[in-house]
Amino acid sequence: MTTLVQSVDWLAVAPPALTAVVALVLLVADLFLPEARKPLLGAGAVAGLALALLSLLPLLDGDRATFCVEKAGCSYRADHFALTVQLLVLGGALLTALLSFGAVRAQRLPAGEYWFLLLSSAAGAALLPAARDLATLIVALEVATLPSFALVGLRHGERRSAEAALKFFLSSVTATAVTLLGTAFVYASTGSVHLDAIAAALGDVDPQLRTLARVGVVLTLVGFAFKTAAVPFHFWVPDTYTGAPLPVAAYLSVVGKAVGFSGLALVTVRAFPSYGNVWGPALAVLAALTMTIGNAAALRQDPTRSFSAVRLLAWSSVGQAGYLLVPLASAAYTDRPAHALGATLAYALMYAAVNLGSFAAVALLARGRLADFRGLYARNPALALLLAFFLLCLAGLPPGLAGLFAKLAVFEAAIDAGLGWLAVVTAVNVAIALVYYLRWTASLFRTTPEPATDAAPDAAPDVRDLTAAGGGTDTAGTDTAGTVTAGTVTAGTATAVREKAPAEAPARRPLALVTALGLCGLLAVALSAAPQLILRLADVKLF
Repeated sequence: MTTLVQSVDWLAVAPPALTAVVALVLLVADLFLPEARKPLLGAGAVAGLALALLSLLPLLDGDRATFCVEKAGCSYRADHFALTVQLLVLGGALLTALLSFGAVRAQRLPAGEYWFLLLSSAAGAALLPAARDLATLIVALEVATLPSFALVGLRHGERRSAEAALKFFLSSVTATAVTLLGTAFVYASTGSVHLDAIAAALGDVDPQLRTLARVGVVLTLVGFAFKTAAVPFHFWVPDTYTGAPLPVAAYLSVVGKAVGFSGLALVTVRAFPSYGNVWGPALAVLAALTMTIGNAAALRQDPTRSFSAVRLLAWSSVGQAGYLLVPLASAAYTDRPAHALGATLAYALMYAAVNLGSFAAVALLARGRLADFRGLYARNPALALLLAFFLLCLAGLPPGLAGLFAKLAVFEAAIDAGLGWLAVVTAVNVAIALVYYLRWTASLFRTTPEPATDAAPDAAPDVRDLTAAGGGTDTAGTDTAGTVTAGTVTAGTATAVREKAPAEAPARRPLALVTALGLCGLLAVALSAAPQLILRLADVKLF
């Protein structure tokens, strides 16, 4: 007689489980801690994420599975693919937590809710790559996504933040509804939710259900494509990134993308391999459109526009999503789909380190405009060199060899799959991206003053927002240079602050923010010093 009671391998599920438990502990602890001791919650979040990362070590020796059903498969599997993505998302969440210390304090965000939501989202992100059935995939996707809505709109009374959260919420709910419809079609066609069983059933599906199965395959991809910010599901990105607290924008740009790409990889390569003729061309077209539109929009950013630095990083992340989609599309045309997925993961690890580093540099300087970075080397050589290195990695230029080798892995995946046209489109977009990356890099070392511009009152940045995002204050009322007090900021005041601030040195650097920036720098330098690690990861057997 078959039993419905399943044994649980607690060691295998430890990374997401520990993260979720710590999130609950912090939420409860917030009820008992006085306001002066709320920073302890942030320390607890960092400790919990570090513990979750350490729990990956005992899993490196083999493939572990749990929640298994006879003749159907297992719902959770801790294989090399899952562990690599969990390393990426938990590491990204840890760096985000370090970025968040100053923002939570300076913007007076509710500490208990903030850390609970961040760790809850990280728990869902860590669960998703190990999921091996559609039900667990969808639940993990929503657990990773729903707290993000609240994180984006957590600044009460901020119109920009509320609008960003609403746009993010509405577009995500629509994508999720379409994905649920697709999974229902797939289940109706195959009679199973387990990925391996679906793969076997789709190869011999009833001819009368073949159209239903194809529609289900396409619709299932929508929710994951939304998380990757692939075109045409990208329109929420720039407004959401500029409206959210800066650490949340950094989190969405890295961990959010990891969630989307790991979900896409699982449903395409593991569940729908026999329908590669359906999802392969679709992902190839998405990759071409995404990188082209993302890079074109980043190229048009006005350096004097409010929050133009964050908007450029937002559009850059859309363009980078296009590069990440190339190996996934190539997996449909090659006999080595796992190799193509390895190229995506290798690129994602490089991108996570340097993109989080770029956001950390923007936060540390507490500036919203690209024009405010002009001549940064004269004021802060170390920060200018680090930011320049991150930008060169994103561009794929020496000495950023990590980015160069990651892009070579992407090109190799496309060429091996016979997608020459996609490789050409990728090469053209890499050249386009060089313009805005090098333009920003060059401005860091220029000493000539930026031409004065008169910003419209409705376009003037909120100095409190920029300062708080950078975490450069110890109180809510003083900016990084210690010259601006909280209150109503007019366009003229904001312009005066922008003109005066570059000539002044910040009073102190937040330790957590500097630590996050240093860790990102060390990772980027290590990957550039040993770029063969990227190519080696692309050859790792993931499944």
